[in-house]
Amino acid sequence: MVALGTGALATTALTVPVRRALAGEFTVLGAEAGSTLLFLARDIFPHDHIEDRYYLQALMPLEAQAATDNRLKRLLADGIMTLDRLALQRFKQTYAELERESDRIGLLYVIEHGDFFQKLKGHLVTGLYDNKEVWPLFGYEGSSWEKGGYVNRGFDDIDWLEHNV
Repeated sequence: MVALGTGALATTALTVPVRRALAGEFTVLGAEAGSTLLFLARDIFPHDHIEDRYYLQALMPLEAQAATDNRLKRLLADGIMTLDRLALQRFKQTYAELERESDRIGLLYVIEHGDFFQKLKGHLVTGLYDNKEVWPLFGYEGSSWEKGGYVNRGFDDIDWLEHNV
């Protein structure tokens, strides 16, 4: 299952240089692979209000693991190569070069049941959403059990509702 973000077309052109600069952090997989992984992460879990650095933080453990796990490194390299091959066949550009989010999403539907996509999705779901730095950006207050549970701590917060309704 792939989610299509809203408003990404307007912001993509502005964030591409930043994304490519962050991709330089990928010393094991390489900057080109890092750029593709950052686009993939954003396309799989699209949140326009979340900065690229949080996606990078979610991906870096995979990068570190790939340094010592040749099987993982091969899975990631082969997955990126397959995705780029599909993009080149359909659009004459690599995945990370595609400007239209809908074009990239269409390619993800082709690979979504494969090991590469499933590994990346499984890693990102915890790597991104377990990051306490992003919780406030989603309005999540964190765990409540150690503070008495949700009953007396926000389960019924409706601060999003207009007061004059």
